[in-house]
Amino acid sequence: MSDATYTPPKVWKWDSESGGRFASINRPIAGPTHDKELPVGKHPLQLYSLATPNGVKVTVMLEELLELGFREAEYDAWLIRITEGEQFGSGFVEVNPNSKIPAMMDHSVNPPLRLFESGSILLYLAEKFGAFLPKDTAGRAETLNWLFWQMGSAPMLGGGFGHFYAYAPEHYEYPINRYTMEVKRQLDVLNRQLANHRYIAGDEYTIADMAIWPWYGALVKNKVYDAAEFLEAHTYTHVIRWADEIAKRPAVKRGRMVNRAWGEPESQLHERHDASDFELRTQDKIGDGE
Repeated sequence: MSDATYTPPKVWKWDSESGGRFASINRPIAGPTHDKELPVGKHPLQLYSLATPNGVKVTVMLEELLELGFREAEYDAWLIRITEGEQFGSGFVEVNPNSKIPAMMDHSVNPPLRLFESGSILLYLAEKFGAFLPKDTAGRAETLNWLFWQMGSAPMLGGGFGHFYAYAPEHYEYPINRYTMEVKRQLDVLNRQLANHRYIAGDEYTIADMAIWPWYGALVKNKVYDAAEFLEAHTYTHVIRWADEIAKRPAVKRGRMVNRAWGEPESQLHERHDASDFELRTQDKIGDGE
């Protein structure tokens, strides 16, 4: 059964929200909607984020760096509630003019350096600390191939499949079929790569894994969109093996908790300012009165 046909007007006008979950965060103009300074903590690295897949990339990276002993990677993580429009505050827009999480300031340099776009932050941190990015030309190139693969592919998964399958106010056959086909193709790309490699870019765990796992690892484990059965995720056995292996890493377990504001209270660490916060400041410890 085909969907109703829509005839676009000659000039599009923004006269109402698009509907569906997250409709309130979408608008056709940039810039701040209100004045609000960002808080600054005690550490050189200041992260402003939310534990969506893009946010988890960076908190996993920071926790992995700390796991390796890089004390200079200590960070403050501040919660940005995107459904409440906090990403449109003037302070946040100064850090990221695109008004998307995650955003970061590095105060270890003078003047402080702003960082936005999750892939850019991962690459910056990898180069700053000399970790999770191979130093040989071939290994570096392959890692960056997959890092940028994720940056180009995930919008088809999130803004495409995820939106029309899980969040749109109405279900339409054409966009769901269109994006399902593409997401299954992407999973097949990953499955074929992981059939012959332990990690995405080879035998070494890299920023490519950190970028891809929060999206596609969550997808095959039914952590996003409740679509694993629909996509026959169980058939992508190599992706599942890889997803399970990464999920066991201590730094990954911590990183996925940071700036998380939903789920079981013990899985939520709204803000992270010290390693002890994982034991003392999760929502099951302090409740809602933080």
